[in-house]
Amino acid sequence: MADREVDFLLIGGGMASAHCAAELRKRGSDGSVLLVGREPEPPYERPPVSKEYLRGESERADAYVNPPSWYEENGVELLTGRNVMSLDTEARTAKIQGGEEVGFGKALIATGAMVNILRVEGAENEGIHYLRAFGNSDAIRADAEAAEHVVLIGGSYIGTEVAASLSAQGTRCSIVAMEDVALSRTFGADAGGWFQSLIESKGVSFHGGEELEAFEGDGRVGAIVTKSGLSIECDAVVVGAGVRADAMLAQRAGLEVDDGIVCDSKLQTSVAGIYAAGDCCSYDSVVHGRRLRVEHWDVAMQQGIHAAGNMLGEDRDYDVVPYFFSDLADWASLEYVGPARDWDEEVWRGDRDGGEFSVWYLKDGRVAGALSVGRSEDLAQARRMLADGVDVSAAREAIADAGSDLSSIG
Repeated sequence: MADREVDFLLIGGGMASAHCAAELRKRGSDGSVLLVGREPEPPYERPPVSKEYLRGESERADAYVNPPSWYEENGVELLTGRNVMSLDTEARTAKIQGGEEVGFGKALIATGAMVNILRVEGAENEGIHYLRAFGNSDAIRADAEAAEHVVLIGGSYIGTEVAASLSAQGTRCSIVAMEDVALSRTFGADAGGWFQSLIESKGVSFHGGEELEAFEGDGRVGAIVTKSGLSIECDAVVVGAGVRADAMLAQRAGLEVDDGIVCDSKLQTSVAGIYAAGDCCSYDSVVHGRRLRVEHWDVAMQQGIHAAGNMLGEDRDYDVVPYFFSDLADWASLEYVGPARDWDEEVWRGDRDGGEFSVWYLKDGRVAGALSVGRSEDLAQARRMLADGVDVSAAREAIADAGSDLSSIG
């Protein structure tokens, strides 16, 4: 017998659960809601931990999805600093850290992702950081304030964002990346080269095509060494080696798992009435025609909202085109829709030298993704064309013409 019952159990203290709870109340549901999160904070947006919060320009409370008082005022029970230890999908019960067993009617699993830890020689040294939460950001900032040189491992979002934030505060930074060009895994070598040139012009050194071999130090990191023999002295390191879906709870519960928690197009897992959202959700995308798992706070927010509607009986496909953004301090802001798994053509639009352009990634004559720097209006049209599957084969010149009316395409 469960110790108590709730109508909606939301597992994970991030964007997806917070927006799911808010949407349940917005839609008029008066069912009991229990939100359980492992972090000590109420749900918050993660982008600031590598940007304005890391730079000391904002406070923790500025990133909260809802004010702490909102949960009590709206009848949402918030348990922070607690894990859901196990889930019994047949009995519809969950065991909470501390021993309580809670019965539930419907559930959302939004356990997010875990950072990839590098298991190399010297990894036990102090001064090696990973970034996922407020506490990580605090530790990085404290080390950076006393550091002359910080090395970033990884040339994607975390590496470039943290390098930009620390450089903007006066810390010398170097990026060491397996890819030859920064951000090229997502945006290709051409667009990635634009971003790399930008960060290098701001004093950040970039070492591409390098794989980490070891950290050197005697209790505290003093240098990194790559497999090619490159050695770079440093006072601290921040590793951005990607993340993986946290699907352990779901797997132990017998739910289908494959690069995340497998969900249908409605975000429902292999067990009826149990949904997933956010970084851990691998769903059948009606837009892309394939299974998709996307790691970004905006996606977590949209999926949390959508799951709430389906928990209340809406039974709709999740058909939102994923959207991303990233800020490199005040040097540049980028937006992206997609994601493009691969493409066979790139069309540039606008003024790349002036820093206002969009890049359109086409696959078989259709939009697979689009990147924007300073041209959000282009992105809105790309998102429409991607969602509608518009054939743009005959519109390449119009897309490339910065003065053309994109709304007429399709």
